[in-house]
Amino acid sequence: MPTPQGHTTAIRGSRVIGTNVYSQAGEKIGEIEDVMLDKMSNNIMFAVVGFNGFLGMGEKYHAIPWASLDYEKDRGGYIVPFTKEQLEQGPADSINELSKDDGRAFRDAAFEHYKVERYW
Repeated sequence: MPTPQGHTTAIRGSRVIGTNVYSQAGEKIGEIEDVMLDKMSNNIMFAVVGFNGFLGMGEKYHAIPWASLDYEKDRGGYIVPFTKEQLEQGPADSINELSKDDGRAFRDAAFEHYKVERYW
């Protein structure tokens, strides 16, 4: 069954990791490094998007609510409805910190910062 945008409703995690992420302006902001799963609710908590690094140095990992990413086939990547400035000011840290305490702190901060409706 397709989503409202015509996409499939299921995708393998391995296909998502490494996919580019773009701002609304079409600017590449990074790529999906991982996804955080909520095992109790069977939901994806957030995408871990890495950007602002060069050869793995200085890269920040941002928690971006999964529902806010929309795949654009022509671009071959995900578009987020946020400006680069909003993304730069969003919750970010190391991947280990993003997953600390089951990822709840960064999940909550990301949904609040980006004003995305909570799934829990």
